[in-house]
Amino acid sequence: MASNITLSAGVRQNLLSLQSTAAMMSQTQSRLSTGKKVNSALDNPVNFFTSSSLQSRATDLSSLIDSMSNGIKQLQAADNGITSITSTVQSMQSTLRQARQDKSFKTASYSLELPATPAGTEQLSFSGGAIGTTAVNVDLTSGAATAATYTAGTFAAMDFSASSPTAGTNSFAFAANTTAFGATDEVDITLNVDGGGPVTVTLTQGIVQGVGNNDSTIDDIDEFTDALNAAIGASSLTGDVTATNDGTNVTLTSATTGTSSTVAITAVDGDPDAGNADFGATPFGAAVGAGTAGAAAGAAKTLSFDVAVDGGTATTVTIDAAAVAAVGDNDNVIDDVAELASIVDTQLGTGVTVDGTGTTLALESATTGTTSSIAISNLTATNITNTSGVANTATPVTGAALEAKTVDELVTEINNNTAFKDKIVASSDNGKLRIQNLSTADLTVGGLNTTGTAVTGSTGTNTIGGNDVRKTLVTQFNTLLDQLNKTADDSSFNGINLLRADKLKLVFNEIGTSTLEIQAKDVSGNATSIDAAYLGITTATNEDFGSDATLDSLNETMTTALSTLRAQASSFGSNLSIVQNRQDFTKSMINTLQTGADNLVLADTNEEGANLLALQTRQQLSTTALSLSSQADQAVLRLF
Repeated sequence: MASNITLSAGVRQNLLSLQSTAAMMSQTQSRLSTGKKVNSALDNPVNFFTSSSLQSRATDLSSLIDSMSNGIKQLQAADNGITSITSTVQSMQSTLRQARQDKSFKTASYSLELPATPAGTEQLSFSGGAIGTTAVNVDLTSGAATAATYTAGTFAAMDFSASSPTAGTNSFAFAANTTAFGATDEVDITLNVDGGGPVTVTLTQGIVQGVGNNDSTIDDIDEFTDALNAAIGASSLTGDVTATNDGTNVTLTSATTGTSSTVAITAVDGDPDAGNADFGATPFGAAVGAGTAGAAAGAAKTLSFDVAVDGGTATTVTIDAAAVAAVGDNDNVIDDVAELASIVDTQLGTGVTVDGTGTTLALESATTGTTSSIAISNLTATNITNTSGVANTATPVTGAALEAKTVDELVTEINNNTAFKDKIVASSDNGKLRIQNLSTADLTVGGLNTTGTAVTGSTGTNTIGGNDVRKTLVTQFNTLLDQLNKTADDSSFNGINLLRADKLKLVFNEIGTSTLEIQAKDVSGNATSIDAAYLGITTATNEDFGSDATLDSLNETMTTALSTLRAQASSFGSNLSIVQNRQDFTKSMINTLQTGADNLVLADTNEEGANLLALQTRQQLSTTALSLSSQADQAVLRLF
């Protein structure tokens, strides 16, 4: 029943002071024990809740630190993988360079032993090695066996017509005379044809009026000729003689031919009745004379020559008028070389080809080689002056044989053949043909003798082994390739393998709005694994290492692969730097948040210690004061 106890004002005041001091000491002791000046919302609501918020964010960020640390390890694992793959690719490139420098290719040498008279079908063949299954052949002979070909001189036309018998003639110059024939005028011309006696041919007014322009005047040589023929027709000489002219001269021609054919003018009388001298003794130029007797037929024309083919019995070719008339335009003249060739071809028959083109006659044997020959002899021309289209051959024309190629010729041909480029190399080995197999596969050489030691064009073969050093390096290359892919498979950390196109997502803030996705990608931005296929490296074959050109190409692939790996390593390195920076940033942010939160709630222990000491002193003073106040109240006890 403390309420029924009455305390003096002094005691009560001192008691309240002690109670207040005790409460303050309790609060100070609490701050010293917790280190905080705000332990609940009651202490300072604003600072308490602000500090709690900052602490919560710091806690959330702390949980992300582990994820970032994990991501850093995953990036480092990928970087370790790329570093190892890079070393592997460099080793593969070193293997390629070693193979490129190795020239321990195998060779074989063969003597050249072709037959003395090769058939022209002999070949040297190569298959296998870098050439492939389809054999590539090289002819062992050059050129081709040729046939003997005789070529005549430039052709000129040849006339084989026999000269015909000719008629007797008598010609005289025509003299114009425009005197008109009177009714009684006439001109008598006495002729003796073929020695048959004199016959008088008379020109009268009636005959003259019947020719030309039908007047009484002979105006020109044509009217005179026509009038003369009319007068002949009116005489007993009709059909025995004919008058013609060439515009200047008049010619009388007998109807017969031969040496007895004659036309003689024995007399010309321009005034036979002696009463008219208008025409004179030789009118129109007619002159007395025996004329020219006819001629008998000429001798026949022939051309003959002997043709011996391949040293055989000669065949005589005879060309006469009958043979000429049977070809071409069927006259007696060989007008062109084609007609001459046709005649010769018909008479020679088989075994020789006759050609007549242009202006040259050519004869070609049906056989080839050095035994092929054509000889033209005994050329005889009768009454033929032009024989330029045919000529004797002092020495028979012979054909040519095949030529066997020399070792040097084969070396040049093989090395210049694009089918053999970087596959085989030929050279001369003391007169032998040496073949070097630029491959790791066996090379088969065909066209050899049965022992495979000499080039004969026969069916024998020989094998030149491949490069064993390069074969070994192929195995080494493929082993490294296998390790490359296995390294990529083993570059994982905690279930994530960035070299196998896995995606790593890292969160950098507590609300998930700041993230980073990391994944291996190609130049097009597509996700990709970092392996041999991505780097363009494939399994090597013996054939790949057999060719220097292929090795150079593979070496370029390695160089490109290294560039790709460095680019990917740079990308991962950049991402690693980002994550490490964010990790450091997050750690700093956590420290900042925690420091800020502590600043709001932590107590100053020095201050609180001083406060406690002061409160203890105050408590002692208050206790003393309370004791003094209580002693005042005890004064009444002295009365007892």
